[in-house]
Amino acid sequence: MEHFIGPLKKYAEFSGRARRQEFWMFLLICFSIQFALTIVGLETISLLFSLALIVPNLSIGARRLHDTGRSGWWQLLLLIPLIGFIVLVVFWAQDSHDANSYGANPKEGVPA
Repeated sequence: MEHFIGPLKKYAEFSGRARRQEFWMFLLICFSIQFALTIVGLETISLLFSLALIVPNLSIGARRLHDTGRSGWWQLLLLIPLIGFIVLVVFWAQDSHDANSYGANPKEGVPA
């Protein structure tokens, strides 16, 4: 649950960096909850849940892009239907870079 609660604590924090694990686990938990709500037949609650998590999804996406050395504005590629999504998935899946203008590498000091 830490992977879900941690990004929610940084609700609208667009500065800093986010590790791959933090980003992908947050998305996995969000999609799992939405899938479960839809299967149970609570589509309205699923919609409200997804609307409530728009800002945290954007902020963790921006912090993940910062970790790869890119600006969070790259998320505007999502406005291009299929190509933008594919490009962003590739960017989000890349490994962390060393210290950059967005901060120190979050992997430093963490045992592999």
